[in-house]
Amino acid sequence: MDKTADQARHWALIIIAHLLVVLAWHLFVVWGEVPAYVMPTPLDTVLSLGGEYNWFHNTWVTASEVFGGYILAVIVGVGLALLFSWFAMFAKFLMPLVVSLNMIPKVALGPLFIVWFDYGIGPNIFIAFTICFLPILITTTRGLQEVEPDLLDLVRSLNGSRWQIFTKIQLPGSLPYVFSGMKVAVVLAVAGAIVGEFIASEEGLGYLMLQVQVDLDTPAMFMAVLMITFIGVALYGIVIGLERIFVKVDARLETSA
Repeated sequence: MDKTADQARHWALIIIAHLLVVLAWHLFVVWGEVPAYVMPTPLDTVLSLGGEYNWFHNTWVTASEVFGGYILAVIVGVGLALLFSWFAMFAKFLMPLVVSLNMIPKVALGPLFIVWFDYGIGPNIFIAFTICFLPILITTTRGLQEVEPDLLDLVRSLNGSRWQIFTKIQLPGSLPYVFSGMKVAVVLAVAGAIVGEFIASEEGLGYLMLQVQVDLDTPAMFMAVLMITFIGVALYGIVIGLERIFVKVDARLETSA
């Protein structure tokens, strides 16, 4: 019962915090007499959904790019981390190269992506992938390495196979690190998709923002930003839910809570 009450208080605080931000936004615009083309009120922003901007399609395109790039980054990042943990020489050879390649600014490669891949969802998925891939790889690799050597020696002395060591010790122990990287990558995936739409796209919320900017339709621009935020929050919520399912809470933390 106490746990349920704590969760209710937790969600209540989250909702109140967001409502206070919306209230502060409204009061700032009204009391400050801010022109509508500079900053609209929350109500004007919501009313912009009635405009002929094909909100559903553009939101779906951006969400596809964010989720597509993110899922690809998780698959490749975790897969490479597993190879690094199994083959030390492979990690020493490839890891510095991966880090060097990720230092290349993706915005600068935008014109090349247009030449290589043309316009569309695919290039934006790729840009989102390249931006959010590295945190997942680094944290997962670190998590697989953070295993007590004595524990590994004990399992090997009991004739445990490499697969048993991985599934029973390394993987469960690395999951907190994996999900930490995944949570950081959510923000980067959203940013990567929008950067891709700014550079090479004919649809999506980022492209829509560029179009309404010409007409100084600030409410629609704010609404596009909010929709992008909702996509990121939804993805982050999914990651949090998966973390609660797969990561076991330390019994000592449960006792002290």
